[in-house]
Amino acid sequence: MTDIRAVGFTEFGDPSVLRVVTVPMPEPGPGQVRVRVAAATVNPTDLGFRHGGRRMPDGIEPPYIAGMELAGVIDAAGPSVSSWQPGDRVIAAVSPWEPGGGAQAEYRVVDADQLARVPDDISLDAAATLPMNGMTVRAALDMLALPPGSTLAVTGSAGAVGQYAIQLGTHEGLTVIGDAAPGPDEALVRSFGAAHVVERGPGMAEAVRALYPSGVDAVLDAALLGPSVLPAVRDGGQLLAVRPFQGETERDIKISLVLVGQHLHEGSRLASLVELAEKGVLTMRVAELLPPERAADAHRRLDAGGVRGRLVLTF
Repeated sequence: MTDIRAVGFTEFGDPSVLRVVTVPMPEPGPGQVRVRVAAATVNPTDLGFRHGGRRMPDGIEPPYIAGMELAGVIDAAGPSVSSWQPGDRVIAAVSPWEPGGGAQAEYRVVDADQLARVPDDISLDAAATLPMNGMTVRAALDMLALPPGSTLAVTGSAGAVGQYAIQLGTHEGLTVIGDAAPGPDEALVRSFGAAHVVERGPGMAEAVRALYPSGVDAVLDAALLGPSVLPAVRDGGQLLAVRPFQGETERDIKISLVLVGQHLHEGSRLASLVELAEKGVLTMRVAELLPPERAADAHRRLDAGGVRGRLVLTF
């Protein structure tokens, strides 16, 4: 049996536990395809996965393979797959908490309903940056269900989730308030289409209230500010978090949690994001391309903060 290379680890810990490991070539089953992975991103979720922040399900054995989004080319299709063919360029969001592991491997078996097609004019390196964060924002905006003209404040606006929230929210008729540190990030966040940009950090709520004295309709908290940003929301408004909210609500504000892992099999919704990227509504940012041997470096850089765009491992 042929072995393939992957970024994996056998024990939880700091970035030094990461290695290039070999695992058996996966074979697609019914309703599945095998993707020859060209690019897989390194996301904050990967840092928690490496640390062991979530218990591994029964039956998942080391080496553990990280990564939640990939781009590549289908090289084999399993039985009962008619909509996808070898040679198709695709992206998908996947879970590392499943048999077969995550995205950071030379080949990954993916269910057909997880896939979206990548047009020839979008590079696979760039396309890999869309699935996880794009689907997070798509699901978040659908949960918020804000009508056009509503106000949405976004924390962590210079990051990937923040960027897609500003671009997609603006495209759908929302007035979006972003946050940024003084300097280049402010211009960057404005370039995404934010109507206003306030200084990031614990004073964000006060700055938002200075613009909207009654508060905004909703906050998408990508920066995990938690209770400190709650005062930015109007009475009866909404706060949507990308991690469990550490605190209590107030003033009838509805607090919700978006989990992209619940949306991995929504390839048609992912395809709609690809269409928006092709039209220039969404922009895909690659910070740097790295070989799998430098995965530990990517984790250290991401953990240190300040990375703009995604670090992408290429296979």
